[in-house]
Amino acid sequence: MKFRNAGLADLHKIVEIYNSTIASRMVTADVEEVEVEGKVSWFNEHNPETRPLWIVEDGQGQIVGWVSFSSFHERPAYNGTVEVSIYLDENFRGKGYGKMILQYCIDNAEKFGVKNLVALIFLHNEPSLKLFRYFGFEDWGTLPDVAVLDGIERSLKILGKKIK
Repeated sequence: MKFRNAGLADLHKIVEIYNSTIASRMVTADVEEVEVEGKVSWFNEHNPETRPLWIVEDGQGQIVGWVSFSSFHERPAYNGTVEVSIYLDENFRGKGYGKMILQYCIDNAEKFGVKNLVALIFLHNEPSLKLFRYFGFEDWGTLPDVAVLDGIERSLKILGKKIK
């Protein structure tokens, strides 16, 4: 697998992959597809020095998915804590890529000044919870019934892992 910094030309594919997760109501609180134009400012919040947004490719150069480190909070005291988000293309889900990507993030977090990785995962998203717990992420909190998806209240789990 190859990890490369995403360029603005990749934003279309990033949004396409993201939008493919919305219908499942398992991964995101968005209930309608997002537009590329609406994600430009989010894209610009990332940078290769401290908040990378990587495109992940397989050995044949096909895009497997993307992964990002996003600021957990805008206040400077939280700079060492980032939210990690992993999104896989539909054709690559359930094939072990999530494990490889998360391992890469853990192995490289210190290079970006990261001391803590956090993941915000719906409580009903057992596959993602299982993935992060496999790598030693612990329950750092639960936000009960904070989202409503198709009329059903959903809780959000905060998982965290100390890197340093």
